[in-house]
Amino acid sequence: MVKVATVLAKDFEDSEFTSPKEALEAAGHEVVTIGFKAGEVVTGKTEGTDVTIDYGIDDVKPEDFDALLIPGGYSPDILRGDDRFVAFAKHYMDDMKPVFTICHGPQLLINTETLSGRDITGVKPIVIDLKNAGAKFHDVEVFVCQNQLVSSRTPDDLPAFNREIVKLLEQHA
Repeated sequence: MVKVATVLAKDFEDSEFTSPKEALEAAGHEVVTIGFKAGEVVTGKTEGTDVTIDYGIDDVKPEDFDALLIPGGYSPDILRGDDRFVAFAKHYMDDMKPVFTICHGPQLLINTETLSGRDITGVKPIVIDLKNAGAKFHDVEVFVCQNQLVSSRTPDDLPAFNREIVKLLEQHA
């Protein structure tokens, strides 16, 4: 079993959290939510899904988890404004631990300054930001970079995204 940290703030894209969470749990993994404060309820922007945050960012260390999930929506933009979340995500990139990001999720990774030379995909509005961060952008439903970074563009890509994140964790087990 792999323990997957999921960083989440209000206005996350509902399906980009719920669908990967279901796929990961069905594969026997544990998905834990990390936000600003334990017990806080954050609401998704599209379907109004309420999620109670398991741990506040000050209550965890990146070493406590095996992988990182960054759903999209407005959440990654909120999180990247906080140095604690940037440092948390940077740990996974620097240590080549599995990172799963979809839609606007790479916005948090842009702020870690770890995307230079990396292959990635994401939603169209952040393509220029990804390129400016030094990433090589690919307009495909899912891209797996260096057997570590799995990215997708939109909720339409969730079947491919979920397939690849589960497959990658099987290889890391």
